[in-house]
Amino acid sequence: MSLQNLILILIATPGMLFLGLSLVWLLGGNIPERAMSRLTKAVYSLLAIITALIGYQMWSQDLTSVHVSLGDWFTVAHYGFPLSLLIDKLSLPLVGITVVLAGIVGSFSVRYLHRDPGFFRFFLLLHLFTFGALLVFIADSLDLLIGGWELVGITSVMLIAFFQYRPDPVRNALRVFGTYRIADLFMLVAVFLAHHWFGTASWGGMFSGDWPGHLNKLDGGAASFIAVLLVFAASGKASQGPFCGWLPRAMEGPTPSSAVFYGAISVHAGAYLLLRVQPLIHSSWIATSLVIFIGLTTAFLGTMVHRTCADAKTSLAYASQTQLGLIFAEIGFGWTNFAVIHLVSHAMLRTLQFLRSPSMLRDYNRVHAAAGGKIDPTGEYFESLLPKKIQIWLYRFALGRGFYDAILDRFIIAPVMAVARFLAIFDPDISPPKVEPVTQPTTLKN
Repeated sequence: MSLQNLILILIATPGMLFLGLSLVWLLGGNIPERAMSRLTKAVYSLLAIITALIGYQMWSQDLTSVHVSLGDWFTVAHYGFPLSLLIDKLSLPLVGITVVLAGIVGSFSVRYLHRDPGFFRFFLLLHLFTFGALLVFIADSLDLLIGGWELVGITSVMLIAFFQYRPDPVRNALRVFGTYRIADLFMLVAVFLAHHWFGTASWGGMFSGDWPGHLNKLDGGAASFIAVLLVFAASGKASQGPFCGWLPRAMEGPTPSSAVFYGAISVHAGAYLLLRVQPLIHSSWIATSLVIFIGLTTAFLGTMVHRTCADAKTSLAYASQTQLGLIFAEIGFGWTNFAVIHLVSHAMLRTLQFLRSPSMLRDYNRVHAAAGGKIDPTGEYFESLLPKKIQIWLYRFALGRGFYDAILDRFIIAPVMAVARFLAIFDPDISPPKVEPVTQPTTLKN
């Protein structure tokens, strides 16, 4: 079978599975848990085999990239929306971990969600997420990538609100959805400007040569503006910089979805975007400096907060945020190969840690006993070098999680809501919006 056909089967299989299961659900049907388990294992085993075949054929034929063109989705005047797929040395490892880790999480979830009323709904969303993630990594243009980007985002929000019979998951899901919407605006504007200034949003039109390639000629100011927009779009998906507050709220979802979304695939999509447009980022010293600054400051914040978290999943969320910050910094410094290795290894490690999070306390007690009853706190030596007042301030800062939610509510959300209440005066049919009191995200043992 040709490489092009294998790629089409790879991307189409989870999408067709989602459509088939959705049809069963809409018709009022029900699939037993055992049948769903066997179907999920069979599909992801097939996807893993196809990914391995693609990698083997590319290696045996000495191919650095494979393109699949499906023509244009639609054409307006001289512009056509291309449906084109690409697998190269950047996307192949990410496709591999997506298939393998989604399969592991699917197998784990069969027992984890046994007899849960949302069992069918969870697997429906898992298959849609896999399709969206594969579309992000295989898309040959920003146009197509944003389609998978949105699918990953909406499935993320719906799984955060999975336990909808409690108010906190729904409230936190809406908060995450609002953050995603703001970050995705940067992506939409960047795509528009890429078509305006590059004439295209495809990787081949923006860059020349195999990844990472070289930036095609473009005015420095235009390239810098698009690069900064994409940096903020990637930061929103990866919970970095000004968007760093949503990740602990996402822990309201089931542990398996937390593993595959916020330990493995979804949060790393932002880093993938920066890696894919690396020549554009490095053409601008502003974008390069911004990536490094966002990464290092978020890594510092994540390290501090991670050490004061009282529950396992939130602690792992901030640990993931820290590593993503370091990956951002590596991309900014130009260490692309190291960043890819760091990304893949971190995704695999963090997934297993999330899946084992209920056993984390037991693991700690075993290590504590093996160490003779004493384990030195992380960073104790470096903290002792600081004055006592600074140590206390850092501890308060970490306990307050950087006071991110309070700052956001006071200086951004409150003014917007005040404007909304003022405008509601002119329309008596619209009741003024109410602002709920700010609460720290809570995580139960899902």
